[in-house]
Amino acid sequence: MGIKRLILKPGREKSVLQKHPWIYSGAIEKVEGKPEPGETVAIYSSQGQWLAWAGYSPRSSIRARIWSWDVNEAIRPEFFEGRIAKAISRRWHLQNDSSTTAYRLIHAESDGLPGLIVDRYRDWLVVQILTVTMEVWRDVIFKSLRQSTGFDHIYERSDVEVRSLEGLTSRVGPCGETLPPPVVEIQENGHRFWVDIQHGQKTGFYLDQRENRRIVGHLAAGKEVLNAFCYTGAFSVYTLAGGAKSVCSIDVSGEALRLAQENLKLNGFDPEQHEWVEGDVFQVLRHFRDVGRKFDLIILDPPKFAPATAQIARAARGYKDINWLAFRLLRPGGLLVTFSCSGGVTPELFQKIVADAALDAGVEGRILMRLYQASDHPVALNFPEGLYLKGLVVEI
Repeated sequence: MGIKRLILKPGREKSVLQKHPWIYSGAIEKVEGKPEPGETVAIYSSQGQWLAWAGYSPRSSIRARIWSWDVNEAIRPEFFEGRIAKAISRRWHLQNDSSTTAYRLIHAESDGLPGLIVDRYRDWLVVQILTVTMEVWRDVIFKSLRQSTGFDHIYERSDVEVRSLEGLTSRVGPCGETLPPPVVEIQENGHRFWVDIQHGQKTGFYLDQRENRRIVGHLAAGKEVLNAFCYTGAFSVYTLAGGAKSVCSIDVSGEALRLAQENLKLNGFDPEQHEWVEGDVFQVLRHFRDVGRKFDLIILDPPKFAPATAQIARAARGYKDINWLAFRLLRPGGLLVTFSCSGGVTPELFQKIVADAALDAGVEGRILMRLYQASDHPVALNFPEGLYLKGLVVEI
């Protein structure tokens, strides 16, 4: 049948030449041939210059995701085997750290594998396939992962909404006959946690906060801490281990709070001496404000308020509201550790939102630190969209 081609509109080859891996539908002048979903196509400029090999996604606004800018590189099983092996080898420092048994092995575009997420939880790999371009290589991916890691246990969590934009349905389950246990015990910086890889948020745990949790733990000594959106209590464990005077943890999920209590026990802390609040964080913080509760350190790690760019304005209002409430609950000299994981909210916009919240709350603040996702969630220089997690440590 020959190689199908995507011809770009005049002037739209610039981003490809700068090695950005996405080609939007609006950049395409015409499609030559009838490529199937996920099929490899050749990208050409309007002047007929070959630019790249890419996977074709006819249902998505990101119409093609680039595999390679090397005309001589064949997109076949060996290509994926090599990319997977390289991504895993880059995490050598984590693989040699016995105090940490959970981390990201493959981070999609930033590891040259658009649409593929792979996380390790002790002796289990959890895989998310996000795009149709990666879906067609599914069997090759699982075989390559087993070869590169030596792990037999793989669980797929391809249950994210973005798959529907690619014309894909959700897929969840073991890649083999062995089911994972209800919870898997991991270590992170020497702390121990139970993780539900079958039903937990993301792939089971917020691995991207690993380095930030260590930092916040060092800030907690002697402080009364509020951990909002606590999920399964990882920040709570770190702050208690860091010498916090007390910790109050809030989450809307009773199931997450129960696992958080088990995580405290696992690390030698008595959950009965810890305050747990099940409820909507916005409502709970407003109640704390009304009754005059105060804290020395507040952690805000909310879920993604803006899954899509069109929702940024609404997300900004939510971030401002929650940070305004936190500023009202801090004692003078207190610390706010605040995060946004919405990719469309830039670090500059997030700082402005927090600054506006402080102004409306009547406090003055200083940024002591800027926080980002952990190093196993790298950001390729040619793919700034890979920076999604940003945080601030603000002293009032």
